[in-house]
Amino acid sequence: MSDLSAYDQTQEAGFGDYVQLLKPRVMSLVVFTAMVGLIVAPVPVHPFVAFTAILFIALGGGASGALNMWYDADIDRVMRRTSGRPIPAGRVSEGEALAFGLALSAISVLMLGLAANWFAGAFLAFTIFFYAVVYTIWLKRSTPQNIVIGGAAGAFPPMIGWAVATGGVSVESVLMFLLVFMWTPPHFWALALFMKDDYSNAGVPMLTVTHGRPATRKHIFVYTLILVPCALALALSSIGGPVTLAAAIVLNALFIRGAYRILRRDEAVAEADRYKAERGFFKLSLAYLFLHFGALLVEASLKPFGLGGW
Repeated sequence: MSDLSAYDQTQEAGFGDYVQLLKPRVMSLVVFTAMVGLIVAPVPVHPFVAFTAILFIALGGGASGALNMWYDADIDRVMRRTSGRPIPAGRVSEGEALAFGLALSAISVLMLGLAANWFAGAFLAFTIFFYAVVYTIWLKRSTPQNIVIGGAAGAFPPMIGWAVATGGVSVESVLMFLLVFMWTPPHFWALALFMKDDYSNAGVPMLTVTHGRPATRKHIFVYTLILVPCALALALSSIGGPVTLAAAIVLNALFIRGAYRILRRDEAVAEADRYKAERGFFKLSLAYLFLHFGALLVEASLKPFGLGGW
């Protein structure tokens, strides 16, 4: 009877569960920034090569997500935000997630190398390693700087896209990297502010846990100020132009204003209105990055008509 009961309670994994392992929301950011990096590069890429390259970069990003969920299954079970994921919910086993992530990693790296060039393939392999090992296994549970250093993994995709086209690295691709890299801490720390006790319950040394919320608010504001020159430098580079500069000025003014509001907030007031300003800043941070890279895309599309760029 107990065997039948256990059988009835077993949930079979569906296609959607394996899609969820790939962290599709994070993958959308990876795909978009990588695509922009590829398109704004000075070397034209055949549309079919470009499509396949972005596909395999997306698979590589998804592989990183699956490996992250495999290793973090124990803390995902504790956190309210992640308890419904396929592994803690019991729909996918940890072994299946590990095998899935490793298989996708190998396929994505090999196919990107064959479709584009081996430098881009090696770069993708390093990015997967950085996210799965350096960030997930090492940094995430050992230091409050986990998001700062680990943010590099999410900042590499535009450089990979650029490498697909050029076979190398340049000042422009590094500036795209810096924009995402410096954006990541205020983005995630804003999330940590209104996630309440999730990170402390899971034993993750997020800055809100180790240094407190007032210190986190100060860090958000400081990193926002450091982010501004990175955005302006990118706008003034060879892949920028008037559209990108205008977007950078407006978006960074809004971002500084939002960060300053968070800095001045009292914790009691924030809790009373359910962290309205912090949630608003988090949503703004998503728009901030997509609009910056969208402006680069607009700039590149205008250049053939003699309108974009400097």
